[in-house]
Amino acid sequence: MSGRLFLVGSRGSRLSRRQTELALDALRRARPDSRFELRAIRTTGDRSRASLGEIGGRGVFVAELEHALLAGEIDVAVHSLKDMPSDATDGLAVAAVMERADVRDALVSRGRLTMADLADGAVVGTGSPRRAAQLLAARPDLHIADIRGNVDTRIRKVEDGRYDAAVLAAAGLARLGWLDRAAEVLPTEVMLPAVGQGALALQVRADDPEASDLASAVDHPASRLVTAAERAFEARLGGGCHAAIAALAELTRSVILSEAEGDLGAGLRLRGLVGDPAGGRLLRGEVEGPVAEAEALGVRLAEQLIEQGAASLLAAASSREAAR
Repeated sequence: MSGRLFLVGSRGSRLSRRQTELALDALRRARPDSRFELRAIRTTGDRSRASLGEIGGRGVFVAELEHALLAGEIDVAVHSLKDMPSDATDGLAVAAVMERADVRDALVSRGRLTMADLADGAVVGTGSPRRAAQLLAARPDLHIADIRGNVDTRIRKVEDGRYDAAVLAAAGLARLGWLDRAAEVLPTEVMLPAVGQGALALQVRADDPEASDLASAVDHPASRLVTAAERAFEARLGGGCHAAIAALAELTRSVILSEAEGDLGAGLRLRGLVGDPAGGRLLRGEVEGPVAEAEALGVRLAEQLIEQGAASLLAAASSREAAR
């Protein structure tokens, strides 16, 4: 690197800026001869008070940063990978997936009550169909209510009594130093995470080799591989912002790649589900195989769930939202 100044784009929320600072710290350590300037870009998702479905889904947290990249206003965009649609944007590339943090969700509640201890009919805030479906599967008596705002706003709404509890990403709470405000961190057996949850992605223009080389210095290959399996699962299902889709890929012990030669390589276990956010019905599946086949495993698991009826669940969720 020649000491080039790289303009690094971030959403304007407190959590987004904190996550971008973490990425910048890693970039400075990896490439101390480069210079960086943070550019905060307030997105439609940050400005709007409407529900995520009404404003166009999780991609609204990404679109303005991508536009700034394509326009040359920034050189690197820092995203929460879970906010990025599974389809790639023309002209852009994900040059790095940083080492993944805690993938789990956490429950923030008044009185620090765990999910098991919440009163019958307790009001739990979430704007996520994935969380809604799994909450109702675990506790059909709960009342699920849409909640908007940044992490601090959502916590305040619980503390003010507008909700009995809310579900938030544990990684976000930890990055803000607020994990101690959670009543419990939910096990993945109860709350399977969003695709890519806990990982930060660095996106660059496809025709900017310097920025790509810079970002690749903080890429974490294992995190890239497991999230690639999850994103392939989501892409094959084709679920939009109204879909209750969850997935978690994890590296396992070595597996035999070739029976004839006895070659050993890392294995990958992928769990996934498709749910009904209105009724709590869940379709679950699991596959395991060589990590070299990460994306193929994602496709295979999606096809298993489609055979179980996932397509009809996703279509019903989309129809309900369109009728509102």
